[in-house]
Amino acid sequence: MLIGDVARRSGVSARMLRHYESLGLVRPTGRTDSGYREYSSEDIRRIFHIESLRSLGLSLRDVGRALDDPGFAPAELVDDLIRQTRDRIAAETELLTRLRRIGAAQPAGWEEVLQTVALLQALGSKNAAARQRAALSSVEEVPVPVEALAEAVLSESDPNVAGALRWALAQSGEDGLALLAEGLGSPAAEVRKRAVRSIAEIPNGGATALLRDALTNSDIAVRGYAALALGARGVADAVPTLLDMIVEERNDADASDALSTLASDPALADQIATGLVDRLSRGPIGASARRRLTQALADIPGIRTSRALADLSHDEDRAVALTATYILKLRNAR
Repeated sequence: MLIGDVARRSGVSARMLRHYESLGLVRPTGRTDSGYREYSSEDIRRIFHIESLRSLGLSLRDVGRALDDPGFAPAELVDDLIRQTRDRIAAETELLTRLRRIGAAQPAGWEEVLQTVALLQALGSKNAAARQRAALSSVEEVPVPVEALAEAVLSESDPNVAGALRWALAQSGEDGLALLAEGLGSPAAEVRKRAVRSIAEIPNGGATALLRDALTNSDIAVRGYAALALGARGVADAVPTLLDMIVEERNDADASDALSTLASDPALADQIATGLVDRLSRGPIGASARRRLTQALADIPGIRTSRALADLSHDEDRAVALTATYILKLRNAR
């Protein structure tokens, strides 16, 4: 079969066939009387083998070794090709993500495209100050896609940069909530914590709904952050978790403050007082936990609280009794 026929049937150009010949990969077994290359069926089979191996990403040099070296073992080379392919896919995925983010910013011209690219690069900088400037600039100058801000805040370990990113993300409203919600389910505890703290700074109904859901999160820290944020928003659902935090001495001072904020609503004050008293009388808890619960009653208004403090002023635990007596004196002096 002449080279033109081989090219048509194999899909390999005549020029490439000559290149293969120059490299010694495949040589036509004969020549016609006129001197034209003539390929046998075995030659054509070898051409198809070359193309198959090239389709896996092998270089022509490795193709030659694979076909001609009986001792050539494919395992190591295949592993290397897998690694190279993964690296290439990661690079292409990163490029695709960047292009999508630039598209989401809806740039009006190439100048805005360049500014957006610069901000995205700064968000990924190893320099914390550069990342912080990028976070602040994302609101004041060229908007950075919310998706980029959300991903950045979930991976940021520097507290100052994280604060700037949370602030920038809060300006975007509900757009970043979906990614932050995914962060709540991350296997990494730090990512979950960053997610709930970011959600807590977004002042809208969607964020409040996510925080309510977070009260049942398996991560105790996530539940605590959610309860504190909901307490500041006046959401009564946070009360049981806040009470748990006082008993377990987890941010108990902040939890008491959140209960005090909630108790400014007369409809909730008695509910909170009842919850505190119930925890005091429920099962065996440590003396320090009972004192913390008694102290938490100090900022809860209402008759229910006053009655509870009067009872506690006669408590068997002297520290609890003295604390309750002192709080009652302060309340009566007002």
